Amino acid sequence: MKALCIVTGRGIGGDAMTALNIARALEKKGVECEFALDPTAPGLLFKKHGITWYKTSIPQAGGHAATKATMGKAAFRTFKAVLGVSKLCKKVKPDVVVGVIGGGAVVGCLGALVARLPSVGILITPMDANICTKITTNVALPESNLFQLESAELEKLNTKKAYSPINPEVIVGDKDKALSKMPEGYDPTIPTVLFSSGSTLFEKMAQGVEKLGESQIDANILVVGDPLEEDYLKYFKSEKVFYLGYIDWIRDLYKLIDVAVVTDDGMMIHEAMACNIPVVALLGVKYGRYHNLAAVFNGAVLEAELENLETVLEDAFKGMGEMKLNASKYGADVLNSADDIAEMIYNRIPLNK
Repeated sequence: MKALCIVTGRGIGGDAMTALNIARALEKKGVECEFALDPTAPGLLFKKHGITWYKTSIPQAGGHAATKATMGKAAFRTFKAVLGVSKLCKKVKPDVVVGVIGGGAVVGCLGALVARLPSVGILITPMDANICTKITTNVALPESNLFQLESAELEKLNTKKAYSPINPEVIVGDKDKALSKMPEGYDPTIPTVLFSSGSTLFEKMAQGVEKLGESQIDANILVVGDPLEEDYLKYFKSEKVFYLGYIDWIRDLYKLIDVAVVTDDGMMIHEAMACNIPVVALLGVKYGRYHNLAAVFNGAVLEAELENLETVLEDAFKGMGEMKLNASKYGADVLNSADDIAEMIYNRIPLNK
């Protein structure tokens, strides 16, 4: 049995990790997984794992930040892209197509429809929800506007909801390994705060680092991610700030973290829940997006704007014990999410396969 995953994005961040984690769970069920990315995607995460991929056009409209103009341009490219995915399906001959997020979900599921193959859409944006729910079976992740609908409403849309699929091994880190990689000046006797907007460091997150570095909070401030612009490094002048760059040992780092300041979306909030780490979600980091994940993970996630970040972080320190307990209530379901999604996809494969 074979699944073809059509993956949006650059193949280095959350979209790619979502696809890889679903694939790992599918492979445990005996399903071979292959991947396709846009020709412009560097695919660094796949390269790191020794995975090759097919190249096919996967237009993007900008996700939650899509405008009428970007959606119009993407729509113009989508027709040709759908035909490209359909052609790829005939070459690869998968038993099921998995369209992963945004443009990947749209062209993946439409291409499968043209190729007369079953598909599953992994949804997080208004556009993929609008299109994919009309044509196939879907999984709505917490960033999707569908996630907080009642089950009866989702059933009408042929959609189920699930937490973002993480690698269960994320909880198996080594604190000593992380300590050995800490820069000079790191103080293990005081709290440690992680700042990250994912594999890419966005400016507002870097500004949050600067703001906390200038505050009276006594803590190590660790920053991870490849800056979108090298100029963002100017925000890291405080002696309390330690910029680690793009790392591949995040599971070890989680063992040092007392509070994680991350974006209101994606994989890292879920990983923090699995590791029982309290979260402060810095809002509006990625083009003004808002997903209300504080409601999804009630009591374990606090929301902050740049202006009140210091105050909210102090609240997180004061309520750390209760926040950790609340995070632990979600951890098991988050850890099982990849297997749950894989089961939904597996059930789409024709019985005679």
